[in-house]
Amino acid sequence: MKRYERLADTIAELIRTGILAPGERIPSVRQASQSYGVSPSTVFQAYYLLEDRGLIQARARSGYFVRSLAGLPLPEPQLTPAVPPTTEVGVSELVFSVLGSLKNPHTVPFGSAFPSPDLFPMARLARSMTSSLRNLSPHDIIADMTAGNADLMRQIALRYMVSGVRLPIEELVVTNGALEALNLGLQSVTQAGDLVAIESPTFYACLQVLERLQLKAVEIPVHPRDGIDLAVLRERMGSLPIKACWFMSSFQNPLGASLDNSRKQQLYNLLQEHQVPLIEDDVYAELHYGERPPMPIKGLDSEGLVIHCGSFSKTLAPGYRVGWVAGGRFTERIARLKLMTTISPSVPAQTAIADYLQHGGYDRHLRKLRHALQRQQEAMLASAARHFPKGTRVTQPDGGYFLWFEFPEQVDSLQLFRLALAQGISLAPGPIFSASQSFRHCARLNHGHAWGPDSERAMELLGRMLRSF
Repeated sequence: MKRYERLADTIAELIRTGILAPGERIPSVRQASQSYGVSPSTVFQAYYLLEDRGLIQARARSGYFVRSLAGLPLPEPQLTPAVPPTTEVGVSELVFSVLGSLKNPHTVPFGSAFPSPDLFPMARLARSMTSSLRNLSPHDIIADMTAGNADLMRQIALRYMVSGVRLPIEELVVTNGALEALNLGLQSVTQAGDLVAIESPTFYACLQVLERLQLKAVEIPVHPRDGIDLAVLRERMGSLPIKACWFMSSFQNPLGASLDNSRKQQLYNLLQEHQVPLIEDDVYAELHYGERPPMPIKGLDSEGLVIHCGSFSKTLAPGYRVGWVAGGRFTERIARLKLMTTISPSVPAQTAIADYLQHGGYDRHLRKLRHALQRQQEAMLASAARHFPKGTRVTQPDGGYFLWFEFPEQVDSLQLFRLALAQGISLAPGPIFSASQSFRHCARLNHGHAWGPDSERAMELLGRMLRSF
């Protein structure tokens, strides 16, 4: 981290904790230079960064001041409402209509599913691909197509060790991104017509997979901070023939909720009691803001019930489409399903990522990425507090790059989506995250792109639209 970024973080923390109050003048450039032992140019850079984040503003001939928030920071949403016991899934048309409108590169990308590509080391990855391909033999290309690149699988197993999970390499199947891993996992344990417990709200791709496989959804409410409602899940598993669960245990999309270790243990005990497999979607685990990555439920798995799915798409190489599944007792079935469909993800992409993980400084990259995402989250939260109407609620997750907004009841997020898109702003409306198309007054916003004047103007415009309902 550069010196001016450290200084900006220090002042941002003073603002967040209330030591520097809204409307208060912050130290002058000269005072800050002397107090923190940095050059005036470093202070200027830090203050420009804080301006971009929407935390301070300059006043002519008066200095810099903490921007006034619209009252107190926005409160957290409530527990999501109860839903029907089972639901036929039919959301694809709605999802496709929303996603198809997000392709314009000039749109403010609050509706995107990915962080900014500027946050990824694409040039360094390209060098890794060149280097790895130079040393790749024709025999290795054929061998890696079915089993997966051995170096990559070793590196993935090492990442599991970092999070406290001892995983045999033989349990890994390399896939075309996490979505294929999740598809294969679900196919390996269900048949058409089966019931699958999912989160509510949930990632819309989960709904599309259930729809394609002709599976029925059992929606389980999610608390925006604590995660899945275990009491409701226990009741549903006792009364319905649920064949599988598909949950995100950490930084759930779209809420950002995480189960703590105690609740993860309770969930695993419940799975164990009913012998129901879990497809654990864990693609955001490396984007934690704390010191250590969260432990996946896979780390508690003593019976091979957990099918753990991950990917490099959200942390390193979105276009490379390299993911994996640790299949537990279902590994052989998953591997056979893969051979019957796509056979193999790109071998050059696998070797490039393996080389980068070994030599490219992945952990250093992750620290920078997490820092950028956390700062951008603070900027969006501060901006929402300034511009969004009274009655708005928002999550404050400690990882990932999504915020879930719950607006006043009269807001229709599908209509808001259309109004915003006409002004060059994208967002993800709440109904695409529910099998029953609930959450009509909610929306997911992505803070994974650099915060600047365009972002601030977009939030101000959204605030005006919200007040028009």
